[in-house]
Amino acid sequence: MNLFRRKSVATLLGADDGGHGGGVRLSKSLGAFDLAMLGVGCIIGTGIFVITGVAAAEHAGPALVLSFIIAGIACVFAALCYSEFASTVPAAGSAYTYSYAAFGELLAWILGWDLILEYGVAASAVASGWSGYFQSLLNGFGLHIPHALSSAFDPANGTYFDLPAAAIILLIGFLLTRGVKETARFNTLMVIIKIAVVLLFIVIGVWYVKPSNWTPFMPFGFQGVASGASAIFFAYIGFDSVSTAAEEVRNPQRDMPIGIISSLAICTLLYVVVSLVLTGIVPYTELNVKNPVAFALEYIGQDWAAGLLSLGAIAGITTVLLVLLFGQSRLFYAMSRDGLLPGILSRMNPKTKTPSVNTWMICAAVTLVAGFIPLGRLASLTSIGTLFAFSVVSLGVWVMRHTQPELRRGFRVPWVPVISSLSVLSCGYLMLQLELFTWMAFGVWLIIGLCIYFLYGYRHSALNRTGK
Repeated sequence: MNLFRRKSVATLLGADDGGHGGGVRLSKSLGAFDLAMLGVGCIIGTGIFVITGVAAAEHAGPALVLSFIIAGIACVFAALCYSEFASTVPAAGSAYTYSYAAFGELLAWILGWDLILEYGVAASAVASGWSGYFQSLLNGFGLHIPHALSSAFDPANGTYFDLPAAAIILLIGFLLTRGVKETARFNTLMVIIKIAVVLLFIVIGVWYVKPSNWTPFMPFGFQGVASGASAIFFAYIGFDSVSTAAEEVRNPQRDMPIGIISSLAICTLLYVVVSLVLTGIVPYTELNVKNPVAFALEYIGQDWAAGLLSLGAIAGITTVLLVLLFGQSRLFYAMSRDGLLPGILSRMNPKTKTPSVNTWMICAAVTLVAGFIPLGRLASLTSIGTLFAFSVVSLGVWVMRHTQPELRRGFRVPWVPVISSLSVLSCGYLMLQLELFTWMAFGVWLIIGLCIYFLYGYRHSALNRTGK
């Protein structure tokens, strides 16, 4: 069994749809600005509007700012590695496709299966956060979702299904099937609204900061800061999603690095400033709420701004969900095109040039997860999946430099193998901070994936059909 058969970069770049899409290819409609907006759209969302409160109250306290810096540094190393790969192998599939070229089919499948977990579970967690803000907004108008349909399955609290989360996922699915350019335009509009409300929070909140709320600065010690960095790493998944769009970019060698690095830089700066202002306004012990940023404005009596921020948060979290489901659909498309998943998942709509069938299948699955599973478990599973993918991609840059040095690289990571090694080490350290349950769930997921590969993927692989 040739478990490590590789696809050449030339094959990946010239990949067809195996006949499943009727010869229809993804549309090359995106530029650097679109990519940067996709990145910002995915990175700024649940991380600022939801996870910050939980991370401050349970892990880092006011030292949450250090957690964001640590996670940001780990992401910088990984982002540089992603930029090199994305400019070298501009094909759909992100880390899955890169691993196919660097390590071979088995590890590519493992990465693809990991990314299915990462994107799918992250989308479910984001939909849960969206539901919290949407219900908060409705409550302001005296409207209420029936309690049984207001949150994930928890009979002890009388909740059985998160109806708002399910509804937004299905609406996003409809938008994604309209076409990539339409999706990018909607995303850009929502990102502008989102950045505006984040800046509004900073401008208003900075005048209410009490330095006394920053003491004790590190109530849970450095271990708490590291745990907080692992928990909020979930917030940085966005630039990984940008790389899934590589096949739909007009000039990927130039635009992919710009989109990845600029989106990460903008978002890290905003995360650091927001976490400082947030913990300066409200004592960290009171931040364990579903809408911490809006809660902070209410805490200082700025109810009008809290209402605006809730609207902005809804718009902002919507873009995160949009980009995650977009990335998931392109991943399924790439894996199906390679024969590792059923051909129906790479079937294209000839009018919109989108993989409509797999988009609706993904939305149905994510709807069920978001409707029934609580937010906390979802965020941790997303973090471990993201960190694992970043580690493998970073290692892959080093491997490809040695095995295929002749490839044209639109962007080159400086100081290889130092940068790639720092990325692997920092991601590995953050993975070790996650709880045992997360590791067990991740292990079970990988075992299920290996079973599917050996029962279906290996025999149906495009490389197996060609005898390579």
